Amino acid sequence: MTFQVAGLGLDKMKLDSPQSFLDTEEVEEVEDQQLLEPEAWRTYMERRNTLREFLTADLSPHLLKRHHARMQLLKKCSYYIEILPKHLALGDQNSLMLPNTMFQLIDPWKFQRMKKVGTAQTKIQLLLLGDLLEQLDRGRLELDSLLESPDPRPFLAGWGLVEQRLVDLSATMDNFLAMMVPSRLHIKHRLVSDIRATKIPHIRLMLSTKMPVMFDRKESVAHWDWVSLRWFVTVQPAVPEQFELRFKLLEPRTQQECMQCGVIPVAACTFEVHNLLPNRTYKFTVKRAESYTLVYEPWRDSLTLQTSPGPPEGFTPSRLGKLSPPLTAPSER
Repeated sequence: MTFQVAGLGLDKMKLDSPQSFLDTEEVEEVEDQQLLEPEAWRTYMERRNTLREFLTADLSPHLLKRHHARMQLLKKCSYYIEILPKHLALGDQNSLMLPNTMFQLIDPWKFQRMKKVGTAQTKIQLLLLGDLLEQLDRGRLELDSLLESPDPRPFLAGWGLVEQRLVDLSATMDNFLAMMVPSRLHIKHRLVSDIRATKIPHIRLMLSTKMPVMFDRKESVAHWDWVSLRWFVTVQPAVPEQFELRFKLLEPRTQQECMQCGVIPVAACTFEVHNLLPNRTYKFTVKRAESYTLVYEPWRDSLTLQTSPGPPEGFTPSRLGKLSPPLTAPSER
């Protein structure tokens, strides 16, 4: 009897063990298999694996997340017209034309019209990219729901539509990736007037992209009556760039405090703004300086900092008056 009781206890331990039961997914798979003939079941599993591989390799959540991040970055970029001469002028292949020389030949009024075309083309391209990304998101959700369907029979019956959906989503992904590349501007009219040059050059206009200018929020700090600012560009340009820094006091209380603002041209990525009011909040924005070739700049980074409420240690009251002169031009570091 002791042996039987011990055996019952052992059997109970086996029943309580999770290894004694099939996983929920395995149970569902067995139930699904009972709905189909063996050949149909093999076909179902092959097609199910095909769909799963597509979702894992070509339309994975990680990949879509990366594309969403790239899309957000593109919305913050600056867009310019880039002139690319072919260095060919009526058979003269040795004449090298620099962009500055090209601008002297281009009709200014026609170029302004092309800038408007570039602006419209950039906006349309960003809208199309957003729409293509939404299509990929919806396609991922639709295909996911097919994998989770409890009945394999509708899956097999509608496989032709599933295959077409995979083809469509692959084409959508190809279009999305192709539109990520800067595109050529479509020129309907000649930009160089005949009277401006004896040899009319061949010109290609491209839309180029520059990465956004962003504040370094760790290195940008506020002190008692001044702030130290630092910003960066993720892809460093080949030549130094010019920037425009703006600042203003938020919620000014007097007419004189309304003058606590300014626009400062900066030729570096660091700057100090002095003669600010203590214990007050200021807003700073930074962007590239205006360029003749700029066509679209939808975003600029902003930063809000609050100055310290009291003077630094070591300052005496007799010196405090010397620290509050009228607002003057800030100094570049």
